[in-house]
Amino acid sequence: MMRSRVLLIVVVALLIVPVGLLILSATPEIRIDEPLKVIGGDTPVTLHITAPHGIRRVWATVEQNGSTWPMSETSQPAARWNFLGKNLAPKDVVVTVGRKLAPKLKDGKARVVFSAQSNDLRGSTAELAYDVMVNSQPPVVYADALQHYINQGGCELVTFTVSGYWTEAGVKVGKYKFRSFPMPGKTQQGDRSERFSLFAYPWDTPDGTVPVVYATNPAGNEVEARFWYKLFPKKFRSRDLEISDSFLDKVDNQIDPGGQGTLLERFLRINGEMRRANNQQLADLRSDTLEHWRFNNAFLQLGNSKVEAMFADTRDYVYHGKKVDRQTHLGYDLSVTQGVDVTAANDGKVVWAHNLGIYGNCIVVDHGYGLQSIYGHLSRIDVKPGDMVKKGQSMGKSGSTGLAGGDHVHFSMQADGVQVTPIEWFDMHWIEDRIFSKVPPPAGG
Repeated sequence: MMRSRVLLIVVVALLIVPVGLLILSATPEIRIDEPLKVIGGDTPVTLHITAPHGIRRVWATVEQNGSTWPMSETSQPAARWNFLGKNLAPKDVVVTVGRKLAPKLKDGKARVVFSAQSNDLRGSTAELAYDVMVNSQPPVVYADALQHYINQGGCELVTFTVSGYWTEAGVKVGKYKFRSFPMPGKTQQGDRSERFSLFAYPWDTPDGTVPVVYATNPAGNEVEARFWYKLFPKKFRSRDLEISDSFLDKVDNQIDPGGQGTLLERFLRINGEMRRANNQQLADLRSDTLEHWRFNNAFLQLGNSKVEAMFADTRDYVYHGKKVDRQTHLGYDLSVTQGVDVTAANDGKVVWAHNLGIYGNCIVVDHGYGLQSIYGHLSRIDVKPGDMVKKGQSMGKSGSTGLAGGDHVHFSMQADGVQVTPIEWFDMHWIEDRIFSKVPPPAGG
C-alpha cells in the first residue's frame, strides 16, 4: 500500500512539472514604432519584442503572388526549462527585408510577416504582419545651378527638386544633416517637390568636406546631388583663460549646488558634460520652428556692446598655472554695462525662456525655418515661451548667471540646431544675396 502511494506521488509529480512549465510558458509580443508601408532593396526594421523567458528565434518572410521568401533570421540555443524567476526586459531585434534577400520579389504589393518564438518549453510563436509596397527605385534629386559662397562656421541656402518615393531630404555636411522645407508659393506636382535647405558649414568640419543635397526613404534608398560651392576656410582664435578659486566657487555653487568633489572636479564636469548636454538641449529646439521667415531685415547686435569673445574661440582653461581643460566658445560675448536691456535681434517667437546650465538664464528666439538666436547669462527674463517679439524689444536684463565671470550677454545663432557665426546675419547685403534672393520673406514682412 505504501509503495503504491509513493509511486502515485512520483507519477503525479512527473506530470505536474511539465504541465506547470507549459502553463508558465509565455507567448512573445512584437511591435514596431511606425506601421511598415514600404520596403526596398534591404530595409532594416527594428522589432520591439517582449518575451519574459527570452527569445529563441526571430525571423521574417515576404509573401507575394502566392510565393513566400525567407528574409533575415536570428536565433539562439533552445532553453526549454526557462520559467520561474525569469522576467527579462523587452529586447530590440533588427530584421532586414527586401529584394536583395529575394531577387524574384517584384515591385508592387506584398505582405511582410515578422515572427518571434519564446525560449521556454512551449516555444510559442507570435506574428506581426503588414501589407506593404515593394519599391526598390531610389528617389531622384537635382540641386540648383547657383553659385554658393560659404564661410566656414557660417550659413548658405540651396534649393533643389526631389521626386519619387522619399521621406527625408536636405543637406549633409560631413556628420551634420540639415532639414529641408517646401519652397513657399510652390505647389507639389505629382511626386515632384521643390524645396530648400538653410544649412551651415560647421566650424569643426574639415575644409575638404563636400556639402551635398540628399534624399532618402525607409526602403533603404538614398541619393545625393552636388552643387557648385566655394568655401572660405577660417582659422579660429585660441586663447588661455585663467580661472581662480573664487571663480570656481561662484560658478560651481550657482550652477551645481551641493555637487560632489573638489571645486576643480565640479567645474570640469560643468564645463564638459553639462556644456555638451546644454548644447544638445539648444540643438533640440530646432523642432520648434516656424515654416516661414519672421524677419525681413538685418539682425541687430546688442546696442553699444563690445565684443569680448568671438565665435568658435578655443579656450584653454588655466588653473594655478596648469592647463586643465579645453572647450570651444560658440557665440559672441557682448558687454555694455551692468543690467542693460537685452533686446531681440530680430522678429520671432520665443521658444525657450528658462535657466539652461552653463548659459544661466537663457532666451531662444525662433526666426523661421530653423534659424534661431540665443541670449545667455541674463539676470532677469521678461518673456515666456510662445511670446512673439519684435526686433529691438527688451526681453530681460544682462547679468552673470551660468558660466560667466562678469556681466555680459552670450549671443549666438543656430541653423537647424548647429550654432553658427552671428556676423553674417548682421549684414543686410549678405542676407539679400545669400538668403532672400532664393527664399524671400512674406510680402509686407
